[in-house]
Amino acid sequence: MREYPSTMTPEEARAFRDDVLNIVGQIPRGRVTTYGLIATLAGWPSHARMVGRTLRYTPGAELLPCHRVVNKEGRTAPGWNWQRTLLEEEGVRFKENGHVDMSSHLWEPD
Repeated sequence: MREYPSTMTPEEARAFRDDVLNIVGQIPRGRVTTYGLIATLAGWPSHARMVGRTLRYTPGAELLPCHRVVNKEGRTAPGWNWQRTLLEEEGVRFKENGHVDMSSHLWEPD
């Protein structure tokens, strides 16, 4: 497995941001993916938290389907009560514990 540095150069950070936004823009309606999978697809597998920060602090990210990103257990973002509503409106089912049914709704690009 390739070794990844813990910090990014400014150029790497910009490329990471662009990759994250591109990936999130591809998540189909009624499906979800995880912060960790997005980080891995962007080439930085240990940077799941940075995916969340990128989505929160990048101007224009609110125009993307950010509500389709959950954690690896299917938990929605803390403090974002509308996320579940938005997902349910797309047909995403939740289990009794309040987590997304990942076996039915996880999106992993080819």
